[in-house]
Amino acid sequence: MKGILGKKVGMTQLFDAKGAVVPVTVIEAGPCYVTQVKTVETDGYQAVQLGFDEVPERKLTKGQKGHLQKAGAPMVRRVREVRTDDVAQYTPGDVIKADIFADGEIVDVVGISKGRGFAGGVKRHGFAGGPKTHGQSDRQRAPGSRGAGTTPGHTFPGTKGPGQMGNKRVTVQNLQIALVDAERNLIAVRGAVPGPRGGLVLVRTAVKSKKAKKA
Repeated sequence: MKGILGKKVGMTQLFDAKGAVVPVTVIEAGPCYVTQVKTVETDGYQAVQLGFDEVPERKLTKGQKGHLQKAGAPMVRRVREVRTDDVAQYTPGDVIKADIFADGEIVDVVGISKGRGFAGGVKRHGFAGGPKTHGQSDRQRAPGSRGAGTTPGHTFPGTKGPGQMGNKRVTVQNLQIALVDAERNLIAVRGAVPGPRGGLVLVRTAVKSKKAKKA
């Protein structure tokens, strides 16, 4: 598995070979730096740690600066791990750019969804709400009954209802790469990806796609 960290730029549209309009999300992918290589012998699993988003040295702690200096990497704000079966090809300090992916590849994009705060059942889960007539005054957006009465006498855990909406890790699977611009470190993927503009995203090889496994 291969992956790269990036920043969501926004959505636009491209035209494919047949002239059809394709909605895409543009991601500023990399450059990323290998800050650590984890192996079974030393850490119990195999992964490569990537750093992204260079910042002035004064914005990092001493521990962060020491970790990056040991790897020979520049001062970066974001650090994430990507599991891989082949860690031998990575060395601390290596630079990973958008050209590790190609047009047509199938990828998964991981990000933090937009936080919507505390939301009711209608907005959060699409509940229908109560009747809009017959004298109702305050039941239009109420969730209604969430369980039985005497038996069991309580609401089951996990029952849908009002609560915190968004601001969670979301993975959108099996998106196709429509364009790779290695010179400007840009990747355009078909469809939408989670998070706001400027949000951190991880683009990685698709885990469940049959097309990706064949490739």
